[in-house]
Amino acid sequence: MKISSAEFIKSATNPGNYPPPELAEIAFAGRSNVGKSSLINVLVNRKNLVRTSSTPGRTQLLNFFDINQGSFSLVDLPGYGFAKVPLSVKKAWGPMMRTYLERRECLKAVIFILDIRRTPREEDIQMLDWLEEFEVPTIPVITKIDKLKRGQRDKQIKEIATTTGLPSDVFSLFSALTKEGKDDIWERIEDALEA
Repeated sequence: MKISSAEFIKSATNPGNYPPPELAEIAFAGRSNVGKSSLINVLVNRKNLVRTSSTPGRTQLLNFFDINQGSFSLVDLPGYGFAKVPLSVKKAWGPMMRTYLERRECLKAVIFILDIRRTPREEDIQMLDWLEEFEVPTIPVITKIDKLKRGQRDKQIKEIATTTGLPSDVFSLFSALTKEGKDDIWERIEDALEA
């Protein structure tokens, strides 16, 4: 996929604020600090399209981005998990995510992101359950693979597969540092957009 432009459209919390459903959408979901912003920035060849932060939970809204001047849209979903945010905000996340996944007819797939160094937790399994419940095509991606040696990597992938109940070979492996996995993820996004 050749990226000629990537522009922020708007942030939203509910369907009344979403952009009109004119563009096919690919959304990104994962717990806080999983490398979601870095993944999006690498995919679109931009350093700061999506702000990366060392503070988990920076993304608290649905953020919509226009790719290649109206070709399709990427949506950055709020990170979930251990973020230092007020309880009221945390409570709003579940319904906000569920509503988007259930109602957004132009949603073509969700990139479901896991950190290779972490065993999936309850929130990750919850997200997978929602994706299955709403029949959203899912592209599972394991990030930060440069952080582990190859032997450790295989062991962790097995553990992640077992915990999520997904086969090991459905995961795309990605490193923001080396860009490994970028082309593979784009191929899967293109397949989803064409489906």
